[in-house]
Amino acid sequence: MSGPQCCSNPPTLNANAGAGHVEQLGGLSTYVSGSPNSKLAILLISDVYGYEAPNLRKLADKVAAAGFFVVVPDFFNGDPYVPDDANRPIQVWLKDHGTDKGFEEAKPVIEAVKSKGVSAVGAAGFCWGAKVVVELAKAEFIQAGVLCHPSFVTVDDIKGVKVPIAVLGAENDHLSPPALLKQFEQALAAKPEVDGFVKIFPKVAHGWTVRYSVEDVAAVKSAEEAHQNLLEWFAKYVK
Repeated sequence: MSGPQCCSNPPTLNANAGAGHVEQLGGLSTYVSGSPNSKLAILLISDVYGYEAPNLRKLADKVAAAGFFVVVPDFFNGDPYVPDDANRPIQVWLKDHGTDKGFEEAKPVIEAVKSKGVSAVGAAGFCWGAKVVVELAKAEFIQAGVLCHPSFVTVDDIKGVKVPIAVLGAENDHLSPPALLKQFEQALAAKPEVDGFVKIFPKVAHGWTVRYSVEDVAAVKSAEEAHQNLLEWFAKYVK
């Protein structure tokens, strides 16, 4: 399921990117942004490149500016995927960093956030992170979820979600192609008790919401549209 597309356009990682700071949260190094006094928190779960990706941190700051306390944990414990490492192709790397492990490690992070007085938590996942978010949505650890160009997410996963879920997909995506996204849409339509939203963005590829070039005007515009949809979803359901 993880082909070259899931690893295309790798970001240049920067431990100092963003307006927030890194602290320990739920046992993980976590980039945090926004007011710690906010009663509403958003968990952003990265793709395989991890929490030091500048565009991801920029999005965290944008969500924080909307009034949320935003946390971006390092689920890979300092070991993000390195595309140039021939000894650890993506399939080998994934054996050390399964989404099931990510799901288990997300729970203490959510508990730690709630111990700060947070009353509602939303989560957005990107590629790898989307599978973790869908698991959190199935177990009702969060109040709402957003899946951006998901990897590994199945129709059965979508059938199992118990909280409002938005799926932002790409027209050019081998991992979650439009045909699969349409199946997600049908599965959500069959669950009137759970609000769902599926949107397929034209002329973009897997990873477009966080792995865009800041010099590419069209790419930035598409990413910002997705970010706005993400914000609107959380404003509606995380309150």
